[in-house]
Amino acid sequence: MPFEKGKSGNPGGRPKVVGEVQALARELTTEAVETLRDIMRDKKAAPAARGFAANSILDRGYGRPSQTINSTGRNKPPDQMTDAELLAIAAQADDDDGDTSTTAH
Repeated sequence: MPFEKGKSGNPGGRPKVVGEVQALARELTTEAVETLRDIMRDKKAAPAARGFAANSILDRGYGRPSQTINSTGRNKPPDQMTDAELLAIAAQADDDDGDTSTTAH
């Protein structure tokens, strides 16, 4: 159901609690980034933790990298797809399942 012209879909606005939590989180931003920095630089920390910290810092500083979504043929019902489209989808699904065997499924 579309909204009436000139009327807000959320007349009460953002809930106050969300704004309060957001404000509190923003007050801790410097400390949070410093903590991530310390984890990233800690040679005794697990490599996964160090990588996660580094990635988190980059995400906040530069934004997450854009992702390409390949939807070729996926918006059509299977009965309207060509054999090539169906085979490509099947091959992609086979690649995605992580099975490296060469035997037929």
